[in-house]
Amino acid sequence: MSPTAPTTTSLSPDWPCQVKSPGSRDWERTATRWLRDLLPARYAGYSPLVRHHVLLARHAQIQVQHEIRAVRVALQTSRAELPTLGVAPAVIENTIRMYAMELEQLGRLARGVRLVMEALMDDGPTSRRTAAQRR
Repeated sequence: MSPTAPTTTSLSPDWPCQVKSPGSRDWERTATRWLRDLLPARYAGYSPLVRHHVLLARHAQIQVQHEIRAVRVALQTSRAELPTLGVAPAVIENTIRMYAMELEQLGRLARGVRLVMEALMDDGPTSRRTAAQRR
């Protein structure tokens, strides 16, 4: 297999399905599109994030981590705070389940962002990381 051939068989299950395999044609374009979609729309105009894919991945990683923290706080405070807002018990239970599902989804996204970031770093012109640093 050539070094630029897609490696779909070795991709992690956490690899985002919207992103082509590293080394395949246009894979970086699909990676950056996916990463941009994880950020608020206003970030699309920030040139450092648009020009430097690793910076975009780093910011997406930070964004997802902040979302995880926000959902955890919402989940942890639901039973105490939602009744004081007049929310019905059945709605509170549905909300708690929703937050739990969202935490699972955000965990998958965080793992996907990490994998894409590592692949971008390995593929980029400044790829100086050793195998030990990638672990």
